[in-house]
This record gives sequence, structure tokens and C-alpha cells, in this order.
Amino acid sequence: MKLLRRGNPDNPDNGDAGVDEPTVVPPTEPAPSAVTAGKGRPTPSRREAEGRKRGPVAPAPLTSKEARARRKASRGDKEQRKAAAAERRADAADRRARMLAGEDKYLLPRDKGEVRAYVRDLVDSRRHLVGMFMPLAVLLIMAMFLNPAMQAIVTLVMFVMMLFMVVEGVIMGRQINNKVRERFPDTLDGGFKLGWYAFVRSSQIRKMRAPQPRVSPGDAV
Repeated sequence: MKLLRRGNPDNPDNGDAGVDEPTVVPPTEPAPSAVTAGKGRPTPSRREAEGRKRGPVAPAPLTSKEARARRKASRGDKEQRKAAAAERRADAADRRARMLAGEDKYLLPRDKGEVRAYVRDLVDSRRHLVGMFMPLAVLLIMAMFLNPAMQAIVTLVMFVMMLFMVVEGVIMGRQINNKVRERFPDTLDGGFKLGWYAFVRSSQIRKMRAPQPRVSPGDAV
């Protein structure tokens, strides 16, 4: 490496007397890496945290016999299984009883709400021709089997009954919707769906209706 020399201005012949030493630049130290603030490690996911709480997962069974043994061990002994089954039956019976009593929490989605409860009361407070269709249909079919010659008569009678059912269903749907709009003017429940709901309930035998009727025929609603 060549070094540039600069002579002394007072002594031009002395070219080697004023040699400047090369400037040494101290090496720059690398900046310290950024240190993660806080705990210094990534936050574990929810699945990892739950996995640590549960502990190690048992390996999968290698044979069907081992799988059956594990299921049997997880179910407990015979007495425990009987107690669990009895508890489930009692819980199911309690839920059904509450549903039949009309408790809104235990009702099916189609039966929930004060509007549907009001429609059920309107239907249960009257007797409907459509409710007699199923018993009469059973009697007519039995009569047809006992006497095949009555097939044409039975068919005609059932056709007339279905015609009356349709007419009664249309009239009942309109009446139900009008009364619901008077009682609940802000409700969005109405139209064909509400009329169909009333028609289906009126077609059921009274003792088989769920939830059970709260009013008797002739009661004011």
C-alpha cells in the first residue's frame, strides 16, 4: 500500500521528513440486539396452555381389545353406570315435564315466545273440525278394510273432510293473525307461518298437544 508523503514547506528537499501516519479508525461495535421486553418468550396459545393443564395425552390404543378396556374403565363400574343412567333419565323426565308445562326455557324454538303462547291459548279455547280428522280417518280406514265395497264411500268422505279442513284452516289463520296484531302490534311473527302453526296444533288430539293446553274449550282468552 502506497503512503502519500507530504514535504515540509520550510525544507523542500526533505521530502521524507514529514510523513503522516495513516489515520486509524476504531472499529464500530455492533449494536446490541433488541431485547424482548417483559418475559422474553412468546405467549403460549390457548391450546398449548390447556394441553399443559391436562397433562400428557395417552397414546392411541393399538388393538380393539385395548380400546374396549379403556371405554369400560372410563365408564366406571356397573353401579356407577346405573346411577348415571338413572340421573340422565330423571333429568330428561324433568325437562319434558317443564316443557309440557310451558316453561319458555325448555320449549322448542317454534314454541317459544309470548306470541306463540297466545296462539296456543286461542286454539285450545275452541273445538275445531280439523281436530276430528285423525280419529275419523282411522275409523273410515278400518271400515274400508272390513268391507271393501265401502272403498268409494270412504274415499269420498275423506275428500270432503279434507276440503272442510282447508276452508277451516284458512279462516282460522286469518282470525289468529288479526288477534295477534291487535294484542302484539309490534311483533314480526305472523302471516302464513303463524296460521300454519295454529292449524297444526288444532289438528292434534287435545291430550297429545305439547305444550299442554292451559285453557279449556269455551274459556275467554
